[in-house]
Order: sequence, then structure tokens, then C-alpha cells
Amino acid sequence: MDNLIERSYNFFKKEIVFSISAILAIISCIFVKPGINYFNYINWDTIILLFVIMLIVEILKNLSIFEMVVRKLLTKIRNARELVFTLVFACFFSSIFITNDVSLIIFVPFAILALRKVDRIDLTIFTVTLQTIAANVGCMVLPIGAPHNIVMYTVSKIPFNSFFLLLLPYVIVSTIFLVILTFFISPDNVALPSMAKIEINRENFFKKVFLGVDYYLLLTFIALFVLIGNLQNITFFTQIFEKWIIGNEVLWGVIASQIISNVPAAMLLSGFSTNYESIIIGINIGGLGTLIASMANLISYKILVREHEEFKIKYLIVFTVLNVILLMLLLGIHVIIGI
Repeated sequence: MDNLIERSYNFFKKEIVFSISAILAIISCIFVKPGINYFNYINWDTIILLFVIMLIVEILKNLSIFEMVVRKLLTKIRNARELVFTLVFACFFSSIFITNDVSLIIFVPFAILALRKVDRIDLTIFTVTLQTIAANVGCMVLPIGAPHNIVMYTVSKIPFNSFFLLLLPYVIVSTIFLVILTFFISPDNVALPSMAKIEINRENFFKKVFLGVDYYLLLTFIALFVLIGNLQNITFFTQIFEKWIIGNEVLWGVIASQIISNVPAAMLLSGFSTNYESIIIGINIGGLGTLIASMANLISYKILVREHEEFKIKYLIVFTVLNVILLMLLLGIHVIIGI
């Protein structure tokens, strides 16, 4: 019995988003009788698109394509500033194509290793913070860059180019913000020693690809679709959410993301409002801010703490301060330009 409790607890810690989503979905079933209509709650276009993208991402990850490119770039660096710049914008550009989560899974450990090799561990907190911001900004460029954008792209049916133009002002301002911050790093000379050659193991390649897919993320989406579908059928919640959300989608996108992260926030808001453009803006800039505003934030934090537990508190302070500054800046941009 104790062993079962311990395993359940460990699973809950490992898959906390799925666990909470599943529990809430089950609770909601008490108020809305389960039936065939539950299948209509689920946006199967989103599930299929997400699965296909995850397969493509796993193929690219197993081929180490982006890591090879970055290693090639690192042979050209001359100082610490250029090193951090390269590591940060590796996350920015790779997140456009392989999602913000996977970008950080690849390049945060890579950055920690690179900084350790040049004896600049003192730059780790600042670098990982900027990498996380860069991944959350880069994923705004295309609707396939993050799970929350995949949700909104399939729900809203907004054209590819319109999605890009909608978030372009925020991407530009955020990129400038990141570039300015890299100039606070002193351009001290560094020499990065050669790293071990990347070996691509093609044995059981497609088996590894399919096993690498995050199936719990797909189940999380299904649980959230069921939860939102049930909430839409409970008059009390419908009246409250429509009263709060409609007309204030950007603000609630930001607020909800800080509390439940931007993937559940996207699904919640899109279930009660059709002002999809405002929801897209809200949940994307809402990925900045608290540690739980985006799953990507938690990924980089866990990787850093695993390698340097002594940085935990300082990282949280630096991360929160820089994220809140950029979040406030982007909210100001939204107020000024009105998009």
C-alpha cells in the first residue's frame, strides 16, 4: 500500500499538469452526465496536429540538427557576450520550429555545459533566464511553435500569415529587449574547447521517435477539452466566465496564464469567447511572468536546479524580475497600438 502511494505521488509530481487536468475533468463529470457528446468536446484537429508536430520534433531532435548548427556557430565566438548571445538565440530560432519546450530541453543543458567549459558558471542564471524568455518569444513566430498556439490555430482558423502579423510587434520588442540585455555582459575573452562529437544512433530510430512523443500531453489536452466542455454546460460557470472574459480577453489571458499556465488558459478562454486574436495575444505575452505561466519556464528551472541547486533562489528572483519587466512592456505596447 505504501509503495502504491509513493508511486502515485511520484507520478503526480512528474506529470502534475496531466494529473490536475484529469482530476478536474473527472470532477466536472459529476455535474454533467457522461455521454457520447463528450467526444464532441474534443477538438480532434488539435490533437492530430499536435501529435504530428511532436513526431516531427522527435525526428529533428534525434538527428541533432539544431545542436550541430549551434556547435558550428560556437566555433566562431570570441568572447563571453557572443557566447551568451549564441546560446540565447539558439533557443529563439529553434523554438520557431521545434516548440519552446523542446528547444529548452536541448539547449539549457547545452548552455550549462558550455559555460562550465569556459569557466563562466557565474553567467548561468542570466543565460538560462534569457534562453527561457527567448524560447517563449520565438514560439510566437509560427502557430506551430508552442502547444497553446497550436490550440488557438486550430480553434480560430486564423491564416498562417495573419497569426504571424498579429504577434509580430511583440516579437520585435521582445527581441530588442533580449539583445539589449546581452550587452550587459562584459565581452571578456573566452576559448571554448572542442566538445565530444555528436553520434547519431540510427538503430531503432523510429521506435525511439514514437516512444519520445509526450503522450501525457495529448491526454492532458483531451482532459482539458472535457473539462471546458462540461463547464460550458453548467449555467453558473458560463454566466461567470462570459461576464469576466468577453471584452477583456488580453487581460484575462495574461492573468489566467500566471495561475494555470498558458495552455489551459488558451483552452479555457477559447471556450467562452470568439475574440481569438485577443486571446492569442493574451496567452502569448502571458507566458512571461511567473514560473508557472508557461510549461517551458518550469522545464528550464528544473534543468538548472538539477545541475546547480545552489542557484534556486537567485534564479527565481532574476527570472521573475526580467519576465515581469518584459510582460509590463508588452502590455504597454498592446495598450498603445491596440492589437
